[in-house]
Amino acid sequence: MKHGLTTRLLHADRLGGVEHGAAHKPMHSGVAFAYRSAAELAAVFQGEKPGYIYARQGNPTGAALEAQISMLEEARATACFGTGMAAVAAVFIALLRAGDHVVSSQYLFGNTNSLLQTLQALGVAVSYVDATQASAVEVALQANTRMVFVETIANPRTQVADLAGIGALCAQRALLYVVDNTLTTPVLFRPRSVQAGLIVHSLSKAIGGHGDAMGGAVCDTGLFDWRGFPNILPPYRRGDAAGWGMQQIRKKGLRDFGGTLRAEDAHRIAIGAETLQLRMERNCANAMALAQWLEAQPQVHRVYYPGLTSHEQHERAKTLFGGFGALLSFELQDELNHFAFLDSLRLIILSSHLADNRTLAIPVAETIYHEMGAERRHQMGIADGLIRLSIGIEDFDDLRADLAQALQAVGAC
Repeated sequence: MKHGLTTRLLHADRLGGVEHGAAHKPMHSGVAFAYRSAAELAAVFQGEKPGYIYARQGNPTGAALEAQISMLEEARATACFGTGMAAVAAVFIALLRAGDHVVSSQYLFGNTNSLLQTLQALGVAVSYVDATQASAVEVALQANTRMVFVETIANPRTQVADLAGIGALCAQRALLYVVDNTLTTPVLFRPRSVQAGLIVHSLSKAIGGHGDAMGGAVCDTGLFDWRGFPNILPPYRRGDAAGWGMQQIRKKGLRDFGGTLRAEDAHRIAIGAETLQLRMERNCANAMALAQWLEAQPQVHRVYYPGLTSHEQHERAKTLFGGFGALLSFELQDELNHFAFLDSLRLIILSSHLADNRTLAIPVAETIYHEMGAERRHQMGIADGLIRLSIGIEDFDDLRADLAQALQAVGAC
C-alpha cells in the first residue's frame, strides 16, 4: 500500500531504522568516522562499500534528509549542500569545463545569474534565452552545449518555462537538462515528468519552510545517460553508469568545494519538510486569493501570478503544476510610490527571503536585482517599481487587510 505524500514525509526518517527507537532521526554532529579495519576504511573511500568518510562529504543526519528529498522527487539519488547556491554551483563546477556552452533561461534568480557570469569569466560560454519558448533554446544550441538550465517559475516575474518542450528537446539531443524546482517544490511539480536529468533546490525555502535553516540539494532523476557525457572524469567512470554524475557532483562539487550542509540544519529541514504539503496548500490558496484581489484594486497597475488568467503562461502552469506557488509580484500605478506602500505595511515583513511561513515583501529593482543593472532587469521584465510578495500561511483576511490599508495610505499621499 502506497501512503499519501504527507504520511510518507512524516515517516520518511523511520524507514531506514532509527537509533534507540527515536521518533525522529537523531542529529549526528560528529566530524570523523572510525572503522574496524584498514581494508574497510579503504573500501568506503573507494566507493566499494557504503559508509561515511568525513563530515564535509556527508553524515547520517544529512543522509536521512537526502533520502527524504529523493522520495519527494522520485529521484535515484540526492546530494545535500549548505545552501541552494552551493547546490547550483556544484552542478556547474563539477560538470562543466572551459570551452563548454550552457543554455540558460534569461529569467533567473539574481545570484544564479551572477554565478553564470563567474563561469563565463572562467571560460564557459553562456547563452541566455527566453525559456518560455523551447524554440528559443533550440536556436541557441551549439556543438559544445553540455547543459540546459531553467527554473520552473521565475523569480520575481513568475514566467513559466516551456518545461515539457525543453525536456523533449534535451532528450532528443542527449543534453543534460537541469531544472530548479525551488518555487514549485515536488508538491506542485516533479521535473522528472518533463525528462529533467538533474533537479536543484534551495532547501532554505519551502521545503524547510520556517526560515531557520539553510540548505540545498541536487537530485539525479536517473533519466540522463551519463555514459555519453564527455566531462565525467576517469576515476568516476566505475561501477553502474547511472551513478557517475552524482558521484562526480559529490566529489568535485561537495568534497572539493566544501559546501557542506550542517547536521543541525539538515535536522531542522527534515522536520520542517514533514508539513510541506500542508503549508503549500495554504500558501497557494492565500497567494491565489490575494493575486485576484490585488488585480481588482485601482491602485495596482498589474499583477504577475501564474494562477491568474491574465498571466501569459497560465494555461501551461495549469497543465503542469498542482498549484501556482507562493510567489507573486505586482506594480502600482505610475504615480504611486512603492517605497511608501511598503513602509505602510504593518503585518507583512520587509525581507529578502522566500517561501517562509510568514508573508514577506521586497522592492525588487533596488535590492535583490540591483547589481544586475537596468538593462538586464529590462530583459527580465522587471519594472523599477516591481514589488515581490512571498505569501505565507497567515489568515487570508489579515493579509488582505494589511495590503488594503497600505494601498489606501499610499493612495492618499
